[in-house]
Amino acid sequence: MSRHVVKLPDLGEGTTSSEIVAWKVKVGDQIGEDQPIVEMSTDKAVVELPAPVTGKVVSLAGEPGDQIAVGAELYVLETEAGASAEAESAAAPAQAPAANGKSAAQSAPEKSSSPASNGNGAAPAPSKSSGRVMASPATRARAKQSGIDLTTVTGTGRDGRIQRQDLEAAIQERQVGKAPAPRVSSTGRPAARTGTEEIRILGVRRVSAQRVADSKRNIPHFAYVEEVDLTELERLRKHLNSQLPKGSPSYTYLPFLAMALVRVVEQFPKINSRYDSERNVLVRHEGIHVGIATQTNDGLKVPVVRHAESLSLKEIAAEIRRVSSAARDGTASRNELQGSTITITSLGKLGGIVSTPIINAPEVAIVGINKAIERPVIVNGAVAVRLMMNISSSFDHRFIDGYDAAEAIQALKEKLEQPAAIFIRD
Repeated sequence: MSRHVVKLPDLGEGTTSSEIVAWKVKVGDQIGEDQPIVEMSTDKAVVELPAPVTGKVVSLAGEPGDQIAVGAELYVLETEAGASAEAESAAAPAQAPAANGKSAAQSAPEKSSSPASNGNGAAPAPSKSSGRVMASPATRARAKQSGIDLTTVTGTGRDGRIQRQDLEAAIQERQVGKAPAPRVSSTGRPAARTGTEEIRILGVRRVSAQRVADSKRNIPHFAYVEEVDLTELERLRKHLNSQLPKGSPSYTYLPFLAMALVRVVEQFPKINSRYDSERNVLVRHEGIHVGIATQTNDGLKVPVVRHAESLSLKEIAAEIRRVSSAARDGTASRNELQGSTITITSLGKLGGIVSTPIINAPEVAIVGINKAIERPVIVNGAVAVRLMMNISSSFDHRFIDGYDAAEAIQALKEKLEQPAAIFIRD
């Protein structure tokens, strides 16, 4: 027998350490090569690390929430003599997103697709993985939250990988006709509930919480709210949606807002900046990289639509859908989750009347949209029903004066109320 020390690999983008999110094994377990061992969190994503060799788990380096330095011991395996040419290795991040937004497994060359020995050339039916479960960190987190054992779920992805839709089907199947009956006391009344549950804040959720707290603590937020008449924009949106091929995704308000924001930045370039606190320098960007605040099972993420100034409305809409979806299902690359220069946030149908968005530091501005509702307003001296929505914004008051912030939002209001202006360059 020999001792095989597995060290934390460099997860890219200058990462010096990573947080343990969850161990998939315990000391004493016999594991196989490529079996998922641990989930590690970087600032932007959760990465699943597989075992480099077959062996028995001898020790684990820490508990969930602990930080492990790159190159430090992560866990130790006991292997058969000669099972590995090296005494030490770094765990390969099988699910780490590559630069193209795909996981390492997806980026690797595909194996030959020649027919199996049965000679009929038919693709094998989806089946459960033998010995281990293949699923993204987001799918695992959702399964844990729902109390689903992934070993009982049939995966329809490549090599039996469990896709998001596979898990959702299993959740729905379990929920049908299985709502728990409320607990009652001996008197027939609902019983008092005295239990508690402790939830450790780990991974992306912890990083997001820390950044939000730092932003609110360190940045003097100037909040500005303005109501916008979306009647004409809604008419244009409905017309464009009616021209789309059947089954195509409809335009939401977000791509119009992003495109209008591009025009506003051209008038007020200072709001498209990032503050470098170490050098005390405000870096004004020519390229407009729009962050799209996205709620996920792992907490708030901000995927980025890069160079929105060079994209058409159709391209912006498609890119918003792509990066938001990747953020939700855990396949977004680190590059897709950083580098925004100004952020848009939306609560969708939960938009409410007004919000006070927190700046996505080191940016200096964030714009949020609230719920659009029809209500009576005075137009040219007469009462008319118009589609109205409030725009909520926050600016870093250290660099953006209140007057300049108000001017920028008024310019945004004008473009949204006269949507033809969105498509006209001066």
